[in-house]
Amino acid sequence: MKTVFEMHEPGKNAYMVDTYGIAEGEEIPAGLLRDELDLPDINEVEAVRHYTYLSTLNFGVDSGMYPLGSCTMKHNPKINERTASLPGFTSLHPMAGRECAQGTLEMIYELGNYLSGVTGMSRFSIAPAAGAHGELVAVMIIKKYFEEKGENRKVILIPDSAHGTNPASVAMCGFEVKSVPSTPEGDVDMDALKEVLDENVAGMMLTSPNTLGLFDRNIHVIADLLHEKDALFYCDGANLNAVMGKARINDMGFDIMHINLHKTFSTPHGGGGPGAGPIGVVSKLEKYLPVPVVEKGEEGYFLNYDRPESIGRIHSFYGNVLVMIRAYTYIRMLGAAGLREVSETAVLNANYLLAKLKDHFYLPVDRTCMHEFVISDKGMPNHVTTNDIGKRILDYGFHAPTVYFPLIIEGAMMIEPTETESLETLDTFVDTMLKIKEEAEKDSELVTGAPHNLAFKKVDAVTAARKPVLKWTKE
Repeated sequence: MKTVFEMHEPGKNAYMVDTYGIAEGEEIPAGLLRDELDLPDINEVEAVRHYTYLSTLNFGVDSGMYPLGSCTMKHNPKINERTASLPGFTSLHPMAGRECAQGTLEMIYELGNYLSGVTGMSRFSIAPAAGAHGELVAVMIIKKYFEEKGENRKVILIPDSAHGTNPASVAMCGFEVKSVPSTPEGDVDMDALKEVLDENVAGMMLTSPNTLGLFDRNIHVIADLLHEKDALFYCDGANLNAVMGKARINDMGFDIMHINLHKTFSTPHGGGGPGAGPIGVVSKLEKYLPVPVVEKGEEGYFLNYDRPESIGRIHSFYGNVLVMIRAYTYIRMLGAAGLREVSETAVLNANYLLAKLKDHFYLPVDRTCMHEFVISDKGMPNHVTTNDIGKRILDYGFHAPTVYFPLIIEGAMMIEPTETESLETLDTFVDTMLKIKEEAEKDSELVTGAPHNLAFKKVDAVTAARKPVLKWTKE
């Protein structure tokens, strides 16, 4: 495949621009020339075909099943895109006065109320830009809470199955991370928790359901132990898609949480964005939420900056508004019953795949799962690895699941089908996995050499990571 620079041929581009008063034959003023630009000379149809072809090389949820565990890559209803592109939203300047922004402010205000209804949290800030940002803001609130109490607690507890951004967020706020191991059944080890839980612990960050796709059966006991020490209990809400409409996070004993709007409430988020990571808190933590918060007064909706105990500003302007609009549309379209059905179907689909695959692939924790589950490459014939399986899946038109995570499972493959995949698609995925295992037994090079059918073949991942090519040059 050629680059646009390799397609360059002088004179191909016959596109003409308006002369803007420059007479024919007259020299263009030097100040208007940009000689430093090194643009390829190709015609319009070649450019269109080139970039259209490049777009087909990207795999997305509109291309096929994207069972990326712990990331909830579901179908994004196109009505969301229509509402997010309404000119009343897209044409609003972020510095417009409140009188010009009432619709947007009302949407943000109502979205926060909907999220409180789903989770049981007292109030939300919609400002954080994504999940890791939401985590960081939550830890900042935890820190502020203890500073206001005159306590200098140093430790935050994190299970060994946590998302990798959890300890990073903790470290950025100056806390020490103490890891709590999991039991072979996938729950937090209660004896280990009791050993490290003391008056120096500010809080605990726990993903619910956890990254093994399991609901911790001791969740209320963990909450009670933390609250006895006046420590705060934080929920990483990345997996909310499994419980929304069925169970409220606050009822589990959590004091603070973040939600990935882009995952749970259907915004396309491949390639690093866009995202939004709202923070929800119980009533005693409301005063620490970042500014501004949207309030409703006698003269309409407004941004309230007058919050002296707030942790401060953490995002420019309103936050990622277009992501909020998509989430708002999704919630309004489904309603409470629809959100509940989303969770029920996501859990049903995951358990269907688990039941179909567990007799053929190693299942490290054999329990009813929530929205995702983990199998591994243990026992695969001819030394076929998780990485090999993930690459071979691509040849069959599926995206690979999350591989080698969570780290506590060697050779892990985390599979999350989401609620939007049909029974036919799930069965085809199962058939593909069984076919790959058969290939591993009979002709393992088909698997270890994959992918075979894509524009790019198997790459040297180690060299790519250590010596990335970040800029194309003609040389």
